[in-house]
Amino acid sequence: MTQFDAAEMNDAQTMLDRILEHPATDYDVAVVQEQLGRYPRGMMAVGARCANGCPLAVVTRPLVDGKIPFPTTCYLTGPEIVKAVSHLEADGVMREYNEMLALDPQLRERYERAHRKYLAFRHALALHTGDSEEHIDGISAGGMPTRVKCLHALVAQSLVMGPGVNPIGDMALDRLRGEFDPAVCTCAPITTGQRD
Repeated sequence: MTQFDAAEMNDAQTMLDRILEHPATDYDVAVVQEQLGRYPRGMMAVGARCANGCPLAVVTRPLVDGKIPFPTTCYLTGPEIVKAVSHLEADGVMREYNEMLALDPQLRERYERAHRKYLAFRHALALHTGDSEEHIDGISAGGMPTRVKCLHALVAQSLVMGPGVNPIGDMALDRLRGEFDPAVCTCAPITTGQRD
């Protein structure tokens, strides 16, 4: 199993505690179900919201339905941001970011730290839920720590954990600003009932 030092676990636990102060409500689950077009299995909390409170990214437990390993702890759900990130991927931005990682040792080091933060956060969540991580040990998301494979996962980490944690997720969020800005609600109207 991946080992974490006390500082890594303290940071992860502090972040997890902040997020789990507001666990997913039935309304949150219904909204995310509408966003995804399917039930959001394993959803623990909304990790990031738009300016009007619509979910943008959720935190999902490491073991879904008590048996299915799910490494993508930070999961992008808001249709508008998912679409905007898809446009970046279609424009070849992942290739550009991979080239940057290959050429910039400081960026690579920060990206490796983002990978460790992801793993430590998921480990803290696994300890909280009692979920096993054995089948996903060392696996984070989005291609970390060596490549950029899925901007959706990296942007979700940036939204959930905040700026400065994942440099690639942060760069992608900056590039989205013309099409999507989390500080400005552009979410489609929600048809699901009232908030709790």
